[in-house]
Amino acid sequence: MPNESAHLVENLFASDITQAPTRDGFGVGTVEAGRADAQVVVLCADLAESTRADWFQKEFPDRFIEVGIAEQNMAALAAGMALVGKVPFIASYAAFNPGRNYEQIRTTIALAEMNVKVCGMHAGVSVGPDGATHQMLEDIGLMRMLPNMTVIAPGDAEEARKAVVAAASIDGPVYIRFGRSATPVFTTPETPFEIGKALTLFEPRDGEPQVAILSTGALGYTALVAAKQLSDEGVRTLVLHCPTIKPLDREAVIAVAKRAGRVVTLEEHQAAGGFGSAVAEVLVEECPVPMRLVGVRNQFGQSGTPEELLAHYGLDAVAVVAAVRGVLSREE
Repeated sequence: MPNESAHLVENLFASDITQAPTRDGFGVGTVEAGRADAQVVVLCADLAESTRADWFQKEFPDRFIEVGIAEQNMAALAAGMALVGKVPFIASYAAFNPGRNYEQIRTTIALAEMNVKVCGMHAGVSVGPDGATHQMLEDIGLMRMLPNMTVIAPGDAEEARKAVVAAASIDGPVYIRFGRSATPVFTTPETPFEIGKALTLFEPRDGEPQVAILSTGALGYTALVAAKQLSDEGVRTLVLHCPTIKPLDREAVIAVAKRAGRVVTLEEHQAAGGFGSAVAEVLVEECPVPMRLVGVRNQFGQSGTPEELLAHYGLDAVAVVAAVRGVLSREE
């Protein structure tokens, strides 16, 4: 059943649940952060409308910089602005930011520990018709490997707003991942959010869980749908939402693995090197348990609707339920 302390929306599993892209949370969050701190600035690489950077531009035109199609320059410029006390957010599609400007992010921002917030939009296959070139599935791996870098994948538009505001308040480089397609807004303003902390969204009605589903990003709602189906079928299921991938909430991950004895991870990213790999790195040292990683398996994306692509790449609730059944079938 939904965890009451998570303060999720009342119509959690209803067909009329509000939907919005997580990129909307970037637009709202940067405006909120900009009102709180005059040092916050936003830089964009010719995609202000698509990234929702134009929301900040309209509110603070003198603190918005359009750099054009020059993502590498954008990263270096932001690092220089951070040196003089600004809090820069740099926005473009994740395929280009960090995809195109990775070396500048690595050397000019992460190595130098610059207070720059890197915002990758349109991540994952749910970008849809834009196809493989724009469906970034490797960004979590790229960014979590960088020393000094915090990595966040918000679960919905409301949590994305909180992540942006929180990122503006901490010192150091941060990567935040956003999606293009509208997804269920399952959290509320009262839902706890703290960088570096996971949140239990779903608990068994009775007894200890038989399996723990660990999710990140907007597929957190998919994990909830799968958990409800499994619960209705008598499978005691726990869902741990991990919006912060780095630093991962090790204590929470280990605790749910010990309770459930089996783990399934879920992400809209390559299974190799992403969130599931981060969880596996913790558990192989601290609490080895049977585990399945639900993610894209060594493939690039392709054009299609978000729903078609999530189903095709095994990232929907049907795939999660199948992964849970698979891990439950394994002997201790």
